[in-house]
Amino acid sequence: MNNAKLLLLIFTILAPIGLAPVTDAARILGFFSTGTKSHLLIHCSIAEQLARAGHEVTVIGITENVYPNATYKHIRLQLSDVSEKYAKTLFDVVNGRMSFLKTVTVRMRQYMSRADEIMRHPWMREFLRNSRAGDYDLLLFGFLMNEYQIGLAAHFRCPIVMTWVIQPALQIHRFVGNPQQLSYVPSFVSPFKQPMNFMQRVKNFLVTQFEQNMLVPYLDYNTQKLYDYNFPSDRYPPLDEVRKNVSLIFTNHHFSQGPIRPNVPNLIEIGGIQIKEKPDPLPTDIAKVLDESKEGVIYFSLGSNIKGSHLNEEKIKIMFNVISKLPYKVLWKWSPTELPGESKNIIFRDWLPQDDILAHPNVKLFITHGGMGSVVESQYHGVPMVGIPLFGDQPSNMVNVERSGYGLAVDYLTLSEESLNNAIQDVLNNPKYKEAVQTFSRLYRDRPMTPRETVVYWVDYVLRHKGAKHMQSPAVHMNRWQLLSLDVIGFLLAIVLTISVVIVKVCKLICCRGRKNKLPKVEKAKKN
Repeated sequence: MNNAKLLLLIFTILAPIGLAPVTDAARILGFFSTGTKSHLLIHCSIAEQLARAGHEVTVIGITENVYPNATYKHIRLQLSDVSEKYAKTLFDVVNGRMSFLKTVTVRMRQYMSRADEIMRHPWMREFLRNSRAGDYDLLLFGFLMNEYQIGLAAHFRCPIVMTWVIQPALQIHRFVGNPQQLSYVPSFVSPFKQPMNFMQRVKNFLVTQFEQNMLVPYLDYNTQKLYDYNFPSDRYPPLDEVRKNVSLIFTNHHFSQGPIRPNVPNLIEIGGIQIKEKPDPLPTDIAKVLDESKEGVIYFSLGSNIKGSHLNEEKIKIMFNVISKLPYKVLWKWSPTELPGESKNIIFRDWLPQDDILAHPNVKLFITHGGMGSVVESQYHGVPMVGIPLFGDQPSNMVNVERSGYGLAVDYLTLSEESLNNAIQDVLNNPKYKEAVQTFSRLYRDRPMTPRETVVYWVDYVLRHKGAKHMQSPAVHMNRWQLLSLDVIGFLLAIVLTISVVIVKVCKLICCRGRKNKLPKVEKAKKN
């Protein structure tokens, strides 16, 4: 083969590679101001996948790194200890001592106060003083009542990719101009099944109006104050302009979970991003229990936030009495300093690798608080559930689980040994729950790309296209009146009203002239 033919062959092989879009390694700042471990598992999964794809990722957080062996660089900010204050609030919320409205406002204030403390932290102030535009190519932003912190993107003059841990809420829709469609899409706090009946649509409408006209203005007012303080107008653009710099939102949700709704192109579903496609090896002692328990094992966890001090002692005793009598080994995630008792069938651990445990074929049942991360992992691995929802989105998550046939829920406030045991026995002994959740597992996994591949593709897409403004909905640049076409309706009504007034005036004028013309004839007839 001569040199010309060899060069032609090489060109033929390499040409397709050269035509493919290539994204250079980017400098990405991950900013996750939440201290909730279940949320961080979602946010940091995205950061880790981007780091593994070759990007230079730095994560700023307020807790220990949830992935100790992460590929990304992690910086922890040490904040004041508010654990006792938060524990008191959580106890009141869980045990029904706080109304819904007060719960929402208190939690909002706590999240926003924590976010403000982060921005006032000396390290954070120094970090911003010593950095400038261009130091980062992208802001990976974990959203939770901390909207004003997107001013960081204005500081670095880079696009924003936002991450959200559950089904999109009203504020998430606002960032990208996602349509609401109240007539057939229930709010994420309204656990209605589609299609909704008339009264459900009424309730859905009222709930959404409450969010739009009370909660959102309250949040916006406080957000604006915090933004103005931390990102003053002499150096930074207005918050409304920064909001328009959100290129993508990753939501830890998938359409197969429902509800069915339209989404704009830059709202990307990555439900299950925290789930490993291949489980890690289990700790030796846990693996031994699972492998040797051929009759099956029950896994019990109330999530990363709940501790024994947050629950009523009577409720803890009920749970222990029921679970200690089950003829199965039970792996129970619970603090060793707060053990409710001792039982041969229960193995207590302060921490358990939940995703890896649920992946084991001998797990028969998951007793859960119903957090979205836990529900998704159980659905992915095809494990039926018994839920004890405590607060937040957990009740609505378990309503959906129960309605779909993946398990049962029991009310915490009215919890009794009978209600908990009946639910556990029903789910364990009726094969319909396992069959339903395993059928959904196959559906949930059936995607053109895995969540991790999806994350890398779309972040690279945003980087390649300098923020991908062409994906942005025009709704982002419109106010609420324009979105509802109220200005157009008002304009058309004004035209109709003007024309109506003109017609009425013309008719009156014609009538008046007609009367004047008839008047002399009438008078003449009287004289005759």
